Amino acid sequence: MFIEACVDSYSSALCAQVGGADRVELCDNLADGGTTPSHGALALSLERLTIPVFPIIRPRGGSFCYSEDEITVMEREVVHAAELGAPGLVIGALTKSGEIDEQVVGLLQAVAEDCVLTFHRAFDVCRDPHEALETLIRLGVHRVLTSGQRATAWEGRTLIAELVQQAGDRIVIMAGGDIDERNAVDLVRETGVGEIHVRGTSRVSERMVFHDHPVPFRRPLPTDETERSVTDPERLLAIRKTMID
Repeated sequence: MFIEACVDSYSSALCAQVGGADRVELCDNLADGGTTPSHGALALSLERLTIPVFPIIRPRGGSFCYSEDEITVMEREVVHAAELGAPGLVIGALTKSGEIDEQVVGLLQAVAEDCVLTFHRAFDVCRDPHEALETLIRLGVHRVLTSGQRATAWEGRTLIAELVQQAGDRIVIMAGGDIDERNAVDLVRETGVGEIHVRGTSRVSERMVFHDHPVPFRRPLPTDETERSVTDPERLLAIRKTMID
């Protein structure tokens, strides 16, 4: 069984390798579903790990329908990751109507050089997963990460099994979504997948020597997965206006 560990730092990537992972998906901001990792984290991981490191290319959280500027950002991040020597990349984009955005995938594919491409869990909110899978096969994507369009892979195991049968040897179906040591064996048996995507984390507390009155910095994410916080120029103008008045 091939195990991919989803990590959000170089230190976690190294721990994943020590723990026996076969590959890592390197992200930032996993609390919001994972965004493109920093240059430093990616460069160091590629330099020091002996297992493959696949960075996710995702400019923000929220929906998977992107503006022209965001597509340009992703294109440049793909070029950057390929130049650093990433053997594979994790990408994804959908149209407003919920289909695979073939134009964006094709654009990123064109600048990815020889990188292996995984389509991330944008797949889990596409309109028709069976049609989407055929589109990705036609586009030459190598792998799809999916929870079977449910909150967890176990809940989506029926669809995952269907996708495995549909895919055959044309594309890899990798199951992901709350897979751990309690359910991995059963999930693999139920679905027939050859790859699983896991977190495998434990919580640690890294307190400063001085830790008297902690100031909260974390903020809850919107409950609507399609929502995100965006700078509002009108609010900035209002703040500026109060300074003038």
